Amino acid sequence: MNQVPFKGVIAYPVTPFDDNENVDIPLFKKQVERLVTAGCHGIAPLGSTGVMPYLSDAEKETITEATMQQVAGRVPTLVGVSNLTTEKTIYHAKFAEKAGATAVMIIPMSYWKLTDEEIVKHYDRVASSISIPIMAYNNPATAGVDMSPTLLKRLLEIPNVTMIKESSGDIQRMHDLRKELGEDAAFFNGSNPLALAAFSAGARGWCTAAPNLIPELNIALYNAVQHNDLDSARDIFYKQLDLLQFIVAKGLPRSIKAGLDLIGVDGGGFKSPLKPMREHEIAELGNILSALESEIYSYQS
Repeated sequence: MNQVPFKGVIAYPVTPFDDNENVDIPLFKKQVERLVTAGCHGIAPLGSTGVMPYLSDAEKETITEATMQQVAGRVPTLVGVSNLTTEKTIYHAKFAEKAGATAVMIIPMSYWKLTDEEIVKHYDRVASSISIPIMAYNNPATAGVDMSPTLLKRLLEIPNVTMIKESSGDIQRMHDLRKELGEDAAFFNGSNPLALAAFSAGARGWCTAAPNLIPELNIALYNAVQHNDLDSARDIFYKQLDLLQFIVAKGLPRSIKAGLDLIGVDGGGFKSPLKPMREHEIAELGNILSALESEIYSYQS
């Protein structure tokens, strides 16, 4: 088994809902198909973009199964399985493995601040319950827990924990990760506005919701980096930077769904308490996307 089965642009689909706030599985599958056929290198359901914390166990299972059915092994899949309790995290990790997920992603969700020892034990118990790789996800803005490079190094000593996703928004942290973990460590960028800097720091891939709207530019950036064409990489990155900053600032589920609607792809509804962006924000997003149309077309050609 490849313990680091991902590289490149790993796309995070949204979770669409119908008018009764039920998960719209046919629409979800269509959105996943768009990401696969656009050339994304991996699909990651049940992330922040997929509003994983707002879903019931049954909804999470349905999304997981729908992802495996639609992807059908064409690209690797990374399923979010995080929960407040270790017991529930193990439950979802086992379900994802049985459903056919390539790997799972875990963020240490917490109401009370967890100690390093509690976090290590949490990951260790989940890892011992499954045989597929685990990506440890550091995102202090959403989890309330900031895992230091030293702690992440400890997590990588757990056999199944083979990948790190860093989303603190601190580029120095990525350089520290490389220094702490070594040249061969598999870490992935989760901060959209830092994509170029993260690749320069040695990130193996980019975990992002942006391919829902601009897969051509996201993949072109990765390809330019792979070919060591840094001038092109900088040019491609700065063309998409306004959009990357916007979707983070306004909230990924809201902005991605609004963007999908703007480009003629049904983004689906929301599950309370989340609501759509305001009209002036949608208009601003529309202007950003309109400015990118010619660039997107050039990479489609």
